[in-house]
Amino acid sequence: MMSNTYRTVFYIGVTADLRSRVWQHINGEGSIFVKKYKCHDLIYHEYFERITDAIDREKQLKRWHKDWKINLIKSINPEMKDLKVELDL
Repeated sequence: MMSNTYRTVFYIGVTADLRSRVWQHINGEGSIFVKKYKCHDLIYHEYFERITDAIDREKQLKRWHKDWKINLIKSINPEMKDLKVELDL
């Protein structure tokens, strides 16, 4: 999940290469939504062995209410800090 600086907008997507995808988002490539709403901070991510499982999870999360997403994020990232540093970006 990517978010803007104020944590008011969330972008949920699937990728096989998280580091490259986050770099693309930071540099205004890829998603029009991310570029429009300045979702440049990585605040949550999950890993799946199978892409079909990742896509199912993406669809599920996109249906969630905003408060549910925030609670999920805070369960592993209580301060909702930017996790890009973990990717050496």
